Amino acid sequence: MGFKEIVDDFLNRLPNRGPVEGAQEPDPYEEREQEIFGKIENRRKYQEGFYRFLKHPLRVMIEEPATVLFISIPVALLLLIGGSVSLILSYGVGVLFMTTMVDDVIVFSLLIAIVPLAILDLKESLRVSSIEASLPNFFRDVAGMNDSGMTLPHAVHIVSEGEYGALTPHIRKLDTEISWGVPFVEAIRRFGKTVNTPLAERSVDLIAHASSAGGDVSEVLRAAAHDAYEFFNLKSERQTGMMIYMIIVVMSFFVFLFVIGVLSSTFLTTMAEAGEAVAVSGSSQAFIGTVDLFLYNRIFCHSGLIQGFFSGLAAGVMGEGRVLAGLKYSAVMVLIAWVAFRFFI
Repeated sequence: MGFKEIVDDFLNRLPNRGPVEGAQEPDPYEEREQEIFGKIENRRKYQEGFYRFLKHPLRVMIEEPATVLFISIPVALLLLIGGSVSLILSYGVGVLFMTTMVDDVIVFSLLIAIVPLAILDLKESLRVSSIEASLPNFFRDVAGMNDSGMTLPHAVHIVSEGEYGALTPHIRKLDTEISWGVPFVEAIRRFGKTVNTPLAERSVDLIAHASSAGGDVSEVLRAAAHDAYEFFNLKSERQTGMMIYMIIVVMSFFVFLFVIGVLSSTFLTTMAEAGEAVAVSGSSQAFIGTVDLFLYNRIFCHSGLIQGFFSGLAAGVMGEGRVLAGLKYSAVMVLIAWVAFRFFI
């Protein structure tokens, strides 16, 4: 029986509900039924998609970090367009070529666009790591207590009193649902959906299918614990093995900045001073020409910013296998490059 049929049956059982005599007279029970379904549809609409983001923006951004781009990108574009137009109106079109103020606006617009996403993605990454590290221990502890003679609800209840990092509130919610009489398979599926990590969904799917097939729950939990432990270990080994490549990417960026700094402060500066001296003396001797030190430094600055941004993305892909994981490195290296060229080079 569907939900609509249940509501219709409930309304039909209400006392003093008689047939509607006139076609023009509205049926209060039908109006009440339409009101109920309208509220249900309205609530369902705000449980997903863009409506959910409008109702709970902070919660949605924490659960799905990419949704912060709905706010950060418009703010960044507003700063970029507004700042550029304001500078042009104040100083003329020459501000685009004779100063670095527009470059500063572009850098800060970029940071505004990516820093919130980088912070939320880092927070989510730490949560996932904490859950993946605790998940094997949770399954193993429940299996051990169940083997000792405890019932499964009692074992989950005892385990829920322990500390499992970011997994603890989800375990306590699982214990509450089982204590309310929710079947274990349904409760564990809800557990995987609320934890919302690839490893948790994989383990929960294994446990649910094996339990539905009538297998030994303790053995299933122990197998899931072993699988989760191996998965977490392989992931940790991969990150450890790729750490050297991340260090190489970061060090190459700093070497680039150092070489540019030395080149600008020694060779280019000397060439610029020599060119000015020849021009002032009015000598007819051939020279390479006037060296525009500002132009060269600006080109080098753009190169440093671009290399810092994409080197950070490469470091994220190498270290964690995700482009978004590299945004935190990109933001830091872009800021370092900007500070280096504005205050030291």
